[in-house]
Amino acid sequence: MPLPDPIFRLAYDPGIQPNEGGLPGLSVLKQVVGSMNLFAIVAVVGALAISSCVWAWGHHSGGHQAEANGKKGVLVSLGSALLLGAANGMVAFFSTLGSQVH
Repeated sequence: MPLPDPIFRLAYDPGIQPNEGGLPGLSVLKQVVGSMNLFAIVAVVGALAISSCVWAWGHHSGGHQAEANGKKGVLVSLGSALLLGAANGMVAFFSTLGSQVH
């Protein structure tokens, strides 16, 4: 008994794999994305420094709102740094995980 047409379309494997030499300009795109990542990391360092100063100023001046905002800024900066630093590894991990789905 043949499979119904909609089920056959769901099970169809198009056979597409990532091809590094497929399009021109891939090396330029890698450089641009790498530069954007570096720029974001430098911006996060600045945000961390400013947030730390706000936290300390709020703590020593009795400004509870400033202290809370400084703490929040420090946590957001550190989380951003973690994600920016781990971006290649996370994408590689999930790409490998996705390629194992059949």
